[in-house]
Amino acid sequence: MPTDNDEGIDVDITIGMRDVARELLLESDLTSEAVTKQVLKALEVGAPIELADSKGRKVIVPASALGYIEIGSDQERRVGFHNL
Repeated sequence: MPTDNDEGIDVDITIGMRDVARELLLESDLTSEAVTKQVLKALEVGAPIELADSKGRKVIVPASALGYIEIGSDQERRVGFHNL
């Protein structure tokens, strides 16, 4: 998947599926707006939702199995040390 985010910003995505206790967690290079558009488009036509994380791992979720998707806000990558 091409990234449309060249600013070093990651978006956290949490996917909950029906009848599954665990959540899928992804960190994507896409903007939150791009992820939202991609998910809504797939849900409109009933197609599987295909997302890739920042390391290239792909996740495909059937639209019928989707419980919810939580899309985090765009945030800059944290590099180096920070105050605790």
